[in-house]
Amino acid sequence: MQSSSSLILRRRPTAARTPSPTSSPRAATTQLQKPITPDPVPWEDREREEDKNEAVTFRPRRRPRPTFTTLPVEIHLLIAHHLIYPDALSLKHTSRHFYQLVDTGVRLKVEWLVERRLLHLECPSDRRCDLGSDLRFCRGSVKLLMQRRREHIECESRPGLGCLIYGTRTCPHARKLRTRIKKWMRAHEIDRTHWMLLLASLVPLLVGWMWIVGVMMF
Repeated sequence: MQSSSSLILRRRPTAARTPSPTSSPRAATTQLQKPITPDPVPWEDREREEDKNEAVTFRPRRRPRPTFTTLPVEIHLLIAHHLIYPDALSLKHTSRHFYQLVDTGVRLKVEWLVERRLLHLECPSDRRCDLGSDLRFCRGSVKLLMQRRREHIECESRPGLGCLIYGTRTCPHARKLRTRIKKWMRAHEIDRTHWMLLLASLVPLLVGWMWIVGVMMF
């Protein structure tokens, strides 16, 4: 029994073979589908891309456009120095800043009256003209004269006068129908109240005429 057992060849236990990564078809496909790395970008192209990104993300804000009120005070003083009394008074009452800045004293009032006298325009009487303050000066006829000037009624009132506001040879506002009607009303001393009374008197005539036409038609 011992001799027969010695003759029997015992096989060594062989370890289980693991499949090689290249043996299966799936491994072959995974090796073929390796991620493709892009080529390195040159340094100049990188700088250009960075500049574009910075330009997109960090855009400078638009500066607000300068206006008349945002100008320096020195420019405001220069502009106010070249204005006549009506324009300086209008600028003075636009804000508190210009109220303290613009001067509408006696000198400016007298220069405006002298200029009107040289242009042969209507001027207030010496007795009723008070130069003490703007409130007392703009009473009476001075207020009416400033309103006429603002509405371009005095422009081209005589040949060669031109526009008194813009300083041009011709005044486009004076040639409008509305301005001509106002000139005609002031020349004939027709006030708005008289004009409204005239229109009110024409309303019954218009209603009666429409009633007569309606009766004749039907």
